[in-house]
Amino acid sequence: MTTALEARGLRVAYDGTVVLDGLDLSIESGQITTLVGANGSGKSTLLKTLGRILKPSSGEVLLEGSAITSIGTKEVARRLAILPQSPSAPTGISVRELVMRGRNPHQTWARPWSAEDAAIVAEALAATGLSEVADRDVGALSGGQRQRVWIALVVAQQAGTLLLDEPTTFLDLTHQLSVLRLVRRINRDSGATVVMVLHDLSLAARYSDRLVVLHRGAVVADGTPAEVLTPSVLRTAFDLDARVVPDPVTGTPLVVPEEGPS
Repeated sequence: MTTALEARGLRVAYDGTVVLDGLDLSIESGQITTLVGANGSGKSTLLKTLGRILKPSSGEVLLEGSAITSIGTKEVARRLAILPQSPSAPTGISVRELVMRGRNPHQTWARPWSAEDAAIVAEALAATGLSEVADRDVGALSGGQRQRVWIALVVAQQAGTLLLDEPTTFLDLTHQLSVLRLVRRINRDSGATVVMVLHDLSLAARYSDRLVVLHRGAVVADGTPAEVLTPSVLRTAFDLDARVVPDPVTGTPLVVPEEGPS
């Protein structure tokens, strides 16, 4: 497999506190890779650094083999799309208008908005089940629908790599499943590389090809869900005593916490 993204020796600190220190990671093309770990383990920091939102104090990120800092901003946006935690839409903007912003990286003075752009936006709306609400105000939608709008924007961007920071935050279980099924369908249909941050380990196992477990800014486990979600890894990374059993629906690992002392 080819490598979509690679981190080499990343060191990132906030206000003098080191969050990542010497981290190495390769993201294989065409897979769904999910970053998991306890709060403060460095998941979102790593995702933001991979997406060039944060600048490491040392080390580098390679996008399709080239240092991401050597690539122009619009070119990066044509290759890589990032959905941050809890994004907010401008007041009064419609679903269609927000999704249209996904085409901005492809616009130049020589290539203004085109019929092709309109068709791509229409396809993104259809793929995310939003065609019927395309002219509604984003602020009037449910939480699950709003999250689909942001994913539609990312789809319209047509980048080969998608970085999604907790795309199911604040959603109930039904909408979490809906969003994750959508992400998987995008991956399978377009071959897009997906890197996500998720908290629910069992859902991460169900919808990911690969899990990367972070603990105190370092990778402590990396592999398929079955290889990674073991009682020993859960104890190390989450301070959690748990059993790991097959999900009765999918056969993927299901994490069942032990009953601890009251």
